[in-house]
Amino acid sequence: AAAALLAVLFQLWGLYRVTGPPQPAWFPYADKLDHAVGFALPVLLILLTVTLRRAGWQWPSPRAGALIVGVFAAHGVVSEVIQHLWYRHRTGDPVDVIADWAGIAVGVLVFGLILQRRSRSAAEGFVAS
Repeated sequence: AAAALLAVLFQLWGLYRVTGPPQPAWFPYADKLDHAVGFALPVLLILLTVTLRRAGWQWPSPRAGALIVGVFAAHGVVSEVIQHLWYRHRTGDPVDVIADWAGIAVGVLVFGLILQRRSRSAAEGFVAS
């Protein structure tokens, strides 16, 4: 839960700081990678936190999973609108929203892989006993 909170705070700092990413970028489209990671990590960590608080390793309820993904998907759009309308040195970029959504998808996929591997390991341990 602490790691998830830190990831969200870092995401908020990155999206709402007054100045944009450093110029020049480390490599072309580095800011898109920043957006993808900035959304993948909090989504993954929140899904893991919700799962660990429940009994057993399984997907969160459909409602909880949809809420987590929906909040972050909407936040990707809202953050770009805010940057475009209220920041002097930043602009909203629709491609950033796509990078945000791709990051959300990666976070969900990695979470699914973790659960799959965990359940496979548990099944193998159960058979070996």
